[in-house]
Amino acid sequence: MAVRRHGLAAGAHRPALTCDGAPRVSPAALYNLGLMSYYKHHIFFCLNQRSNGEACCADLGAQAGFDHCKKQVKTAGLAGAGGVRVNKAGCLDRCAGGPVAVVYPDETWYTFVDNADIDEIVESHLKHGKPVERLRLAPDVGR
Repeated sequence: MAVRRHGLAAGAHRPALTCDGAPRVSPAALYNLGLMSYYKHHIFFCLNQRSNGEACCADLGAQAGFDHCKKQVKTAGLAGAGGVRVNKAGCLDRCAGGPVAVVYPDETWYTFVDNADIDEIVESHLKHGKPVERLRLAPDVGR
């Protein structure tokens, strides 16, 4: 019997109900019904590079943080509909705190220094919904 990518035999169908009797509805279907956002969280990393010598996130390891976050989100099974989208951004105008990232819809701004910080953001905030207080960017930090 041929096995499809998601583990069901060819021609087999997923049950219409979950084990507790609730209808099985995909995150994409909930989005199409207007009942949820397509992604639970977006995390945007400032990857801006300044050519005039001013401070910028690109000079402070932002690309490495972005790459690591993308990998960790995928490894944790959080990527895709109903989960997390990791995005590149231009200047987020918070250069003095760089490198910076922001999680929406929570409007939580972060600064980070290494992969361990990114791991903590993924595990605590993106996976469990609890912001990482020690990495939050102070509200008065700007350019």
